[in-house]
Amino acid sequence: MMTIAEIEAACDSSQVLSFPRHEIEAPELTLKKTLYPFGFPAEIWSNSAEILAQCEERWGAFKKRFDTKAIRVDVHVVESDSTECPPMPVYRMMRPMVASVADMNNYIVFDLAESRTHISISRATEKHPSYLRYFFLDGMVTFHLGVRYSKGVHAACVALDGHGVLLCGDSGAGKSTLSYACARAGWTYVTDDLSHLVGGETPRMVVGNCHQVRFRPTAAKLFPELEGLELTPRAAGQPSIEVPTSSMPQVARSQEARADFMVFLNRRGAGPAELVPYRMDVARNFMRQGELHLSEESLAMHNAASEELLKVKIMELRYCDLDWAVERLKTLVREGR
Repeated sequence: MMTIAEIEAACDSSQVLSFPRHEIEAPELTLKKTLYPFGFPAEIWSNSAEILAQCEERWGAFKKRFDTKAIRVDVHVVESDSTECPPMPVYRMMRPMVASVADMNNYIVFDLAESRTHISISRATEKHPSYLRYFFLDGMVTFHLGVRYSKGVHAACVALDGHGVLLCGDSGAGKSTLSYACARAGWTYVTDDLSHLVGGETPRMVVGNCHQVRFRPTAAKLFPELEGLELTPRAAGQPSIEVPTSSMPQVARSQEARADFMVFLNRRGAGPAELVPYRMDVARNFMRQGELHLSEESLAMHNAASEELLKVKIMELRYCDLDWAVERLKTLVREGR
């Protein structure tokens, strides 16, 4: 900063003073890309072409489906002395803001009221794509979708003859394995892990990431075509085999489906293989967990979407044999039993 004496001298000599941006200001954003994650418009602004390239790789295959207000995402890449990957972020909610903080240079602020995300990341973080994608890029848009436009369901989704089936279960329940087995058998693949149940005029519409399948390494024993594929290190959780569905011409895929069945997976191997009715109270509480609401309006949207879904036939699939499970689901869809 200039002293007052220096400013006086400059003014006396008619010198035009130019002051730089304040040192705490984030870099100016001059690059922009519009993408459509899960079909919803999002404007991504950054000072880094690398960030926009990674967003394009993550979301570029999605086609526009909804005419909602664009979610605005500002990604400021800042200089720092660090060369290390940051620690896992900590999340805090202070309605209508949500903060995710890893360290002083790497953090996100979600403004849920304005559908806007502010991100600061260091150059070092930019060089750790797995961490960057998992903790920053994946959530920068979906956080807003889950509050304003859709209800997230921890389920895979496949469709047959226009009827969508949600495959529900905990992590490791076999959602990815069974959804891919269905796709290999001629079903349409929608998503293997997270289904977005969209609120609005079309009941039980599900959108998902049909452009990727993620397997646990043990899946290579079931599907020979996965043998020898590279393991992708995960920023959190076990390593996985991540395969773009664009490399699988035999797999039919769609960004969306109408959910007509909800099936909870049970691979524990106790008792005979069978498809049986499942408890409504458990299914309802499964839908309620992990909900994040901004307002009474968003809560009402989530509740309405959940209750509409709970009108479908809800079953439990107890199985060990994958081929049997696919055939049993086919009978469920085509014969309703």
